[in-house]
Amino acid sequence: MIAARPFEPERRLLIRTRRRITAQVAGVFSLAIALLGALVYCVVVDDQDTTARRDLAVAARSAPIAHPPPCVWLFELRDGTVSRSPGAPESLPVRAALDRVAADGRTRVEVVEAGGRTYLVRTQRRGDVPVQAVMDLYYPTAERHRLLRTLGAAEVAALLAALLIGQVLARRAIAPLGEALDRQRRFTADVSHELRSPVTRLHVRAQLAARRLRRERDPRAVAGDVDRLVDGIGQLGEVIEDLLLSTQLRQRRRPYEPVDLAALAEESVAAEAVRAAQRGVTIDLRRGPGDHVVRGARSALRRVISALLDNALRHTSPGGHIWVTVCSGPETVELGVRDDGVGLDPRDGERLLARNVGGPHAGGLGIGLALVREVMDAHGGTIGVDGRPGAGATFTIRLPRAAPDTAARVSRICLPQQVRGEASRTPGRSS
Repeated sequence: MIAARPFEPERRLLIRTRRRITAQVAGVFSLAIALLGALVYCVVVDDQDTTARRDLAVAARSAPIAHPPPCVWLFELRDGTVSRSPGAPESLPVRAALDRVAADGRTRVEVVEAGGRTYLVRTQRRGDVPVQAVMDLYYPTAERHRLLRTLGAAEVAALLAALLIGQVLARRAIAPLGEALDRQRRFTADVSHELRSPVTRLHVRAQLAARRLRRERDPRAVAGDVDRLVDGIGQLGEVIEDLLLSTQLRQRRRPYEPVDLAALAEESVAAEAVRAAQRGVTIDLRRGPGDHVVRGARSALRRVISALLDNALRHTSPGGHIWVTVCSGPETVELGVRDDGVGLDPRDGERLLARNVGGPHAGGLGIGLALVREVMDAHGGTIGVDGRPGAGATFTIRLPRAAPDTAARVSRICLPQQVRGEASRTPGRSS
């Protein structure tokens, strides 16, 4: 069974919201087009009707019966006899209308059905003679039907366009909500990952200090352990502070300071000393000549080295080795963490550096190395991955070197050290 993705209910809510916005926008656009189409149809029909009535009025007043306007037929009633235009339908005229006008002289305009056709009929007096002008409405009606079909096709096209526009607008409208959800998920994952290692180290150190105190019953014997606990708690406070400010730090660049990368590596190796001893793993720290100063956020770079060491420790077998090297070139400072553990396929490098929350591999949330890449991107640096299955792995970060005058002001008291201990094999490698 596939586990549900984190925040899946919220994602479903966003999808429903996007669909609702799309439907509403499409409905508004379609209604507007429908109203516009109805208005156009009414205007066209009214114009046709007005034109037809005007043409009939002109024809009834002055057009000769023998030569009426196109699509119009004229009829006269003289002494009970009806005269008609050439080609007039046999179902015309409307004799009842002629008789009524002959009787009362009132002009009448009406629509009648005769012989299966629809006609507009105007009956009036021309002088003393009742005259009837008739127009066949077949062509105006056909034009109206064509107009209706055109408006219907336009409505369908407008609906499709409205759906597309609604989809685009909906995506833009909920994009901030999606970004907020992504930040929330990322923040939760970061908290889970970043707090795991410091809390684990503090717990192990506290246990060792308590055992040593019970064994020797001399508070001075655990003074060094207490000092390391205090340092660890301070670093944990930095991590918590950075996590609480993570949203702001993504939006604006934090002020950077000169940082000795070799000194940070020495601190991180010392911080992992107890865990490495428990796992039976040897950590060697080697630094090249010269200074190794970069400009950056000290706490963030410390977490980078800690994440690389944590990843190496989790995948190095008992009796294995981890080598941490720091060296400087003309423009960059390079820090590498190499182990002789289970190794990896170099083709998986990009996957390891991507967030893989809830991934199939054991040993954490799978975001540690992704955080390393994010910090490197923020500092203008890079991270490289190399290794072979069963032959260990190497993770290398490169950062722009600080200016010489800046590096000269930074203390470079860093001594190589070696830490030994025991560990258990961790199957597979994850970030």
